Amino acid sequence: MDGPFADAIARKVQQAQRAAVPSLTRRDVRLPRVAGRAVAVIGMRRTGKSSFLWQLLGDRAAAGTPREGLLYFNFEDERLAGMQAADLALLVEEYYRLNPEWRGARRALWLLDEIQLVPGWERFARRLLDSENIELFLSGSSANLLSREVATSMRGRAMAAVVYPFSFREYLRHHGREPVGDPARLATAERSALQKDLRHYLRFGGFPEAQGAPERDRLDLLKSHVDVTLLRDVIERHDLSSPVALRWMTRQLLGNPAGLFSVHKFYQDIRAQATAVSKDTLHQFLAHLEDAFLVHTMPVATSSERRRMVNPRKVFPIDPGLIPVFDRSGKENLGHALETVVLLVLRRRGAEVAYVKTPDGLEVDFLAHYPDGSEHLIQVSADVGSAATLEREYRALAAAVLEYPRATRHLLTLTPEAVRERPAGVQVHAAEEWLLAEDHQDT
Repeated sequence: MDGPFADAIARKVQQAQRAAVPSLTRRDVRLPRVAGRAVAVIGMRRTGKSSFLWQLLGDRAAAGTPREGLLYFNFEDERLAGMQAADLALLVEEYYRLNPEWRGARRALWLLDEIQLVPGWERFARRLLDSENIELFLSGSSANLLSREVATSMRGRAMAAVVYPFSFREYLRHHGREPVGDPARLATAERSALQKDLRHYLRFGGFPEAQGAPERDRLDLLKSHVDVTLLRDVIERHDLSSPVALRWMTRQLLGNPAGLFSVHKFYQDIRAQATAVSKDTLHQFLAHLEDAFLVHTMPVATSSERRRMVNPRKVFPIDPGLIPVFDRSGKENLGHALETVVLLVLRRRGAEVAYVKTPDGLEVDFLAHYPDGSEHLIQVSADVGSAATLEREYRALAAAVLEYPRATRHLLTLTPEAVRERPAGVQVHAAEEWLLAEDHQDT
């Protein structure tokens, strides 16, 4: 084996085969189950994609796969700077030089991290799938490995698995407080502790590095996550010439979580500030922010494409911890944080989501349509202690079910004990129980 990168690759492969599996918080990530496809592990920066690759390796080792059949290889190494697709053949040569009995006869697991740093990696990955007996996982920065581009880059040979910041269950697991069994059966003291944990999670969020950090450091860290994502995954990646307008849009979206956003209205607002940017460019900005996993957008529920296009979209941050970084109201904002977390859980559970606007102007937070055809109308309200608040939520659900009669109706709240009566057919859930429930769909 020769070439300018041969020695570095040989050393890295040998070290990788001897490396101990790190002890990390276990993540709940759904993996696609389609034979013959690579899996692209994607998500926003700093959500734990590399850690998840190690988790996969550890799981296979625990299931009995010999260590020589497992390879984690990270391309983010200054010794590999300037590497090209042709040089990737050296990795195959070195691996099978060390493990010749695995070539063809046994199926190895390869986990290639930050592979996007090598131009032309797609051709190499396709060749591995076609010519070697390798199960392939790929991961890297969302700047070069976007979900909608994976299938195109791999010509249909890859599917995506998304790593989000910690869910509520993962947050509890990370802090050593994940409940065992049905959370509805917890003792009173345990339930109170769980409710306290949920309020902390809604405030602090689920970015792994931010856990336990002092308030000032946490806010600075989360702001840096956003800044780097904007710079690397949006501005540099798309060579944008109007970063000022992009940053205004980002602050507007993250400072108004679960709010309605209209590109047309935002265009009018920034035009009044004498900022020269077209409406089409603003639409592209919004798409770029969603591609980089910084925000999620949700349309109005309708069968009319025109109505979907002209109505504002609801926009949510990727994590509730980002809300206090950009929301300067000084309020705790638990309601919007809870709504954000519910949206993320619905996405994790495989639901297509939209919000409902009834003909008489009432709004339901979510219409969730699952792959099995079931539908849920979901209202989210942090505090239903007020009779007027509770009546408003019930009225909106009653109006929406007339349009979607197949849907079940649900109310999620932090204060279920305040509910004394409920209309027939409406299920009231303690938010912590709903968030910890087993996934609705096959994972």
